[in-house]
Amino acid sequence: MNTQIEIFDGREIPCSVKHGLIIAKWRALPVGQAFVLVNDHDPVRLRNQFTELWPETFAWNYLLQSPGEFRVVITKLKPLPDAVEAQPLNCGH
Repeated sequence: MNTQIEIFDGREIPCSVKHGLIIAKWRALPVGQAFVLVNDHDPVRLRNQFTELWPETFAWNYLLQSPGEFRVVITKLKPLPDAVEAQPLNCGH
């Protein structure tokens, strides 16, 4: 059984499309699965968007919070409601 978790490195992705790509990756996950987001700043705006649109359907756990590098495990906890579609915000960084 492969227990490695996939890493999504968003540091080189333009802010204009980054949130959309991260959200699409998370939405495609099976329930119970996760990936690690690597970013150059704290993705707090993304977390706020998840909280607003999909409360109680995700877990957000920081592995690393240091200047220039943040690592967050984003887990899909529950199936998503069909009616909620996101208009991804840019990262604002």
